[in-house]
Amino acid sequence: MADPNPATGSNPAALLTKLRPQVEAIALPRGYTLEWGGEYEAQQEANTAVFEFVPLGVVVMIVITVMMFNSIKQTLVIWITVPLAIIGVAYGLLLTNSPFSFTALLAVLSLIGMQIKNGIVLVEEIKLLHEERHGAWLPAIQEASVSRLRPVTMAALTTVLGMIPLLSDVFFQPMAVTIMFGLGFATLLTLIVVPVLFALFYRTRYTP
Repeated sequence: MADPNPATGSNPAALLTKLRPQVEAIALPRGYTLEWGGEYEAQQEANTAVFEFVPLGVVVMIVITVMMFNSIKQTLVIWITVPLAIIGVAYGLLLTNSPFSFTALLAVLSLIGMQIKNGIVLVEEIKLLHEERHGAWLPAIQEASVSRLRPVTMAALTTVLGMIPLLSDVFFQPMAVTIMFGLGFATLLTLIVVPVLFALFYRTRYTP
């Protein structure tokens, strides 16, 4: 339950990782067991409480997306990019040597919503332009990708800049790093991978 040392930048998760193998290597007398408490126990309980309703929430979000676009293909285009955003999160945590704490877990859940929102914005624009062009997918994909570049980028940039003050806080640093790196990589996914997947799903070919 001790507070982290500001001089070393240590935190409970890093200290537990360092001490756990040594403590668990101690031979206990018969009838004795060892359990970890403190922040580790609280985090495990919080993780259980959070993930208890996550599957239901994901199913509801998928159903809403299908109803919104009335298309399985367009729904898949949006949701396939969601797991790829974890790549940016992993690189961010590794580069900053930040633990995947409970705040980082909450940030990942928030990141899923941000990525879906960006995907919906782009796919909806492609769909509208396709209806205006009476069946031409390729021009709709190209024009929508260019027109949504500034809104998606500016929304991500303002969020990333808002997380900078939290980088100096030991408790909120993992959350800030998760959102900053995850959202930055997710923005690239939205502007590059989503149009490519859309073109693949609808078998659109480029003709110079």
